Amino acid sequence: MKKVPPEFPAEAVKASVSNGVVKAKMSIDAEGAVTGVDILEAQPRKVFDKAVTRALMDWRFEASGEKQSHEVKLVFNNED
Repeated sequence: MKKVPPEFPAEAVKASVSNGVVKAKMSIDAEGAVTGVDILEAQPRKVFDKAVTRALMDWRFEASGEKQSHEVKLVFNNED
């Protein structure tokens, strides 16, 4: 399995947003590739969605031979 951490968005820094939480659901194909990402919850809304989607699309799972979905919760913290 391969996990890529999302980057902290520059837009969030500019908006003085230092943390957030995003809950996302990934669609995974039979070979273990992520084929889609749905943002289920985000706090604050819309700030981290693109970064989460970009990162999760690069994740890879072990091939299971069948389609599946997986939910994750990502926490953002910028200590600058």
